[in-house]
Amino acid sequence: MSTADLDDLRIAYKNAVDKWVDTIRAEEALATPDHSMTAMERWDDAHFREHDAHLKATEAREAYKDALRNVNYGI
Repeated sequence: MSTADLDDLRIAYKNAVDKWVDTIRAEEALATPDHSMTAMERWDDAHFREHDAHLKATEAREAYKDALRNVNYGI
């Protein structure tokens, strides 16, 4: 695996984490004094988006770690 390939995986991981952080902030912003059902539903929807973004960040992290293990340890 080339350095460029490792760089691509690292960048993909960083981008996934940045997206995850954005979704966390979006969810947090919806925790408002508005106690209505519609506000709660928007907050729940934001949580599901955060959860999906977290999974993508984890997948990108694992792909990068697997590539590093392969390059550094041959496994």
